[in-house]
Amino acid sequence: MRFADRAAPALLITLTLFVFVLLYGPLMVPIVSSFFTVSHGAVDWSQPTTSAYVALTQNDSVLSALWTTLIVGAGAVVLSVALGTGLALYYASPHAKGRNFLQFIIFLPFLMPPIITGLALLIFFRQVEFERSLLTIIIGHTVFVLALVYRTILTRLQSLSGSLVEASYDLGASSWQTFRLILLPNLSSAMVGAAILAFALSFDETMITLLVTGTQSTLPVRLWAMMRLGFTPDINALVALVLLFTTVLCLVAVRYLMPASAISGSDDN
Repeated sequence: MRFADRAAPALLITLTLFVFVLLYGPLMVPIVSSFFTVSHGAVDWSQPTTSAYVALTQNDSVLSALWTTLIVGAGAVVLSVALGTGLALYYASPHAKGRNFLQFIIFLPFLMPPIITGLALLIFFRQVEFERSLLTIIIGHTVFVLALVYRTILTRLQSLSGSLVEASYDLGASSWQTFRLILLPNLSSAMVGAAILAFALSFDETMITLLVTGTQSTLPVRLWAMMRLGFTPDINALVALVLLFTTVLCLVAVRYLMPASAISGSDDN
C-alpha cells in the first residue's frame, strides 16, 4: 500500500509533464528558432542571433497586417464591451422582456461554426450593398466576441447585491448616477477581463475575417496566405513576440476575472 501511495503521485506528475510537453513543446520550436539561423532546413546552433527580430522590423507587409489586427481588435473590444454591458443591464432589469430570445440572438453567432457566421455576415453585407472594408471586419469580430463579453459582465452583475441599487435609488440618485457610481466600479474588473479575452479572440480569428475582409488583411489572414510559399525566418520572431504578448494578456485577464476574495486569500498565504 505504501508503494502505491508513492507511485500514484509520481505517475500523475509524469503524466502531467508528458501532456505539458505534448501541448506546449511545439510552441517552443519557433521561439528557439528565432534566435538561431536556419539554412536549408538545418539549424545552426553555434551562434545565437537576433537577426530575425531585426528583419521583422523591416517586413512592411507583416507589420501592416499586425497594425490592422490591432485596430480591428481595439474596435471590436470597444463595441462589444459597450453592447455587452448594455445588454447585460437590460437582461438583469426586472422589467426586461424577451430575455430568452435576447440570449439566443447573442449566443447564436458564437456557437455556430465561424464559417457559417462569416457567410451569414457576407450575405448580409451584400444584400444591403455595404462594401467590405476594415469596418466590416470590426463588425464581424464584434458579433463573434459579443457573447463572451456579455456573459462575463452578466455573471458579475448577477453576483452583486440588489440592495446596492435599491439604496442608491432610495438616496435620490438617478439611473445614470447609479450606473456611474455604483454599478460601473463593481463591473470594471469584469469589463477589463472580458475586453482582454475578446481582444485575444479577435486577434486569432481567421475564418470570419477571410469572408468579410476587403483589401486589408489581418495578421492571421496574412500568415494563412504565406503558408503556400513558406515562412521567412522573421515569422519565427513574430510568433515568439505574439506568444509572449498573449501570455501576458491571459495573466492579466485571470487577475481581473478572479474573485477578489481568492486574490486576497492567496496574498495572505
